[in-house]
Amino acid sequence: MTSHTQAELEARFALAKTMAAEAGAKALAYFNARERLVIETKADPHDVVSIADREVEDLIRQKIAAAFPQDAILGEEHGLSAGASGFTWVVDPIDGTSPFVNGMPTWCVSIAVLAGEEIAIGVIHVPCNDELYAAAQGLGATLNGRPLKLGSDRTVRNAVTGIGANSHVAPAALAGIVERLLDAGGNFIRNGSGALMLAYVAAGRLVGYYEPYMHAWDCMAGYCLVKEAGGWHHPFPVQGEALTKGSPVLAAAEGAVDDLRAIAGL
Repeated sequence: MTSHTQAELEARFALAKTMAAEAGAKALAYFNARERLVIETKADPHDVVSIADREVEDLIRQKIAAAFPQDAILGEEHGLSAGASGFTWVVDPIDGTSPFVNGMPTWCVSIAVLAGEEIAIGVIHVPCNDELYAAAQGLGATLNGRPLKLGSDRTVRNAVTGIGANSHVAPAALAGIVERLLDAGGNFIRNGSGALMLAYVAAGRLVGYYEPYMHAWDCMAGYCLVKEAGGWHHPFPVQGEALTKGSPVLAAAEGAVDDLRAIAGL
């Protein structure tokens, strides 16, 4: 953050929060009328996309371009657009599209900002629950304005861990992860949105989250939330083209870090 001022950071943080709420409202309107959505599948039949994803990302991109035209933007639906300011927005307009199109509430809008190579801002809006998770570097993390702070007393044995999976992960590998977690005395859930489960880690609802392969737009906002709430996360490569590729994602409260790193082999 040495090349960016606090004022620059806070201006983008303010935009991220207002933009996430507006984008969430637009996505929620589509969710409430989802029987009229045209659903498309990607390479994996479980990986779906709709006009809602594209229009919500378009809304976010337009607002960023109007406020900070020199900032770069990486979005799940439209890829990476170059910038010159040193700030990069990382956006998933609807993380959890499968729950979204199937009428389940476990989806969210995820917006992060990189300042150089630092994850500086993370905002996640959960429209169905009217929850806004927000964090910025050095400013802490909040849920609907209430500070989030993780302790060290919760472990894989007395709390629940989130596990993610997709077509990049072999069934046998996923089975091994679950087996090692259960052998360690833990238990797990999967709700269809990695970004939302990372927000749950920051809020103390989950003690950790692991997914062997995840993209930046799925994890950056959640990583910022966990870090600012006092948790730990595995580094994600952000230099050059690495930012657009997948990587293992692991975040946890202090008491679960060692166990989950062993389970994940990281």
